[in-house]
Amino acid sequence: MTTHVPPVEAPADPHELAQAVGQAMYAEDAASQGLGMKVEEIAPGYARLTMRVRADMLNGHKTCHGGFIFALADSAFAFSCNSRNVSTVASGCTIDFLAPGFEGDLLTAVAQERSLAGRTGVYDVTVTNQDGRSVALFRGRSYRIKGQIVGAAETD
Repeated sequence: MTTHVPPVEAPADPHELAQAVGQAMYAEDAASQGLGMKVEEIAPGYARLTMRVRADMLNGHKTCHGGFIFALADSAFAFSCNSRNVSTVASGCTIDFLAPGFEGDLLTAVAQERSLAGRTGVYDVTVTNQDGRSVALFRGRSYRIKGQIVGAAETD
């Protein structure tokens, strides 16, 4: 049986809205959760996520596999570009690896909106380790689609 549930109110304050969006997205994000990522901070056009490098994330060189670094940067990008409560997806991205990550490192990805015009945006993400050393630089391009993260009607 389907019942109608009234829309959940989206906060009017942009910072509160960004936090509500982050909480809703994280609750449904099995990939970020499974990799141990944590959303440390979120604001309009901004997100900061962390991830501890585990033994099962190491490649044959005993350094963090680039795919896991990419996943962290991509997740920060996703939280940043959806923070205004308009459903947004990636249309493309690039990454440059600058230094290795090692087992036990705490990697931090900081995503910052650089441009938002119409349906498209550009976001830069810097990944650093616990010592502040740059590990990777990521640039993502976003595309806004229909829908929103919070404030939409839900059904059972």
